[in-house]
Amino acid sequence: MADANEAPKLEWRGVAKRFGATRVLDGLELAVTRGRSLVLIGGSGQGKSVTLKIALGLMNADAGKVLLDGADVTALSGGERQPLFRSIGMLFQGAALFDSLTVWENVAFRLINADGVKRRAARERAIEALRLVRLGPEVAERFPSEMSGGMQKRVGLARAIVGAPDILFFDEPTTGLDPITASAIDELIVDRVRSMGCTAVSITHDLPSARRIADEVAMLHQGRIVWRGPVAELDTTDNPYVRQFVSGSSQGPIAPNV
Repeated sequence: MADANEAPKLEWRGVAKRFGATRVLDGLELAVTRGRSLVLIGGSGQGKSVTLKIALGLMNADAGKVLLDGADVTALSGGERQPLFRSIGMLFQGAALFDSLTVWENVAFRLINADGVKRRAARERAIEALRLVRLGPEVAERFPSEMSGGMQKRVGLARAIVGAPDILFFDEPTTGLDPITASAIDELIVDRVRSMGCTAVSITHDLPSARRIADEVAMLHQGRIVWRGPVAELDTTDNPYVRQFVSGSSQGPIAPNV
């Protein structure tokens, strides 16, 4: 576990969110310190993706704060948030690549369109990021449709790290991949997080993936964290929510989402 006295790199403090009558986040309290990899688990519809979207500024909270290096980003305007958000990289579910752009243009998209990097320099940085996820320069001019799902995930990871972020978010990074490819993607995630010293927050339903990439695991249920602990305790905790989730049983405090 991280030092309890260490200041959080990223923190959700009392965050609440509703959609109509449905309460998705209910005073969420969650923090992660620098260099730690936290995996957020929980059933469908429990607010995991909303948690990330609020931190990314893609969605506004109804109440509460999100603190990045102690700064309340929820109190900032869009223009004020931009410099802070340059320190964040995101691997979206399904990679979310632009079909009409080449691989290197996908990787360099933020460099060119947000950071004002010239195309030649951006291409060089994109090719270096591709190398770090074990893709050679020969793929740079390909289009996403010419690549396998696993290769597209690696391109998405290259795009997430090209700006040398302090924080990385991963949204279901292994969804739709076969077990061998999923394991390879997890190894790349761990390698990049450790070598860059990043703080990482991931959401996943894939428990083998969570065990590979997490330092700590937190379980979200009905808008609150009901358990948090080292990944090694995921299979030994007596917390009834975690036990049911890990076993996949229909019996327990979590009602089936049907």
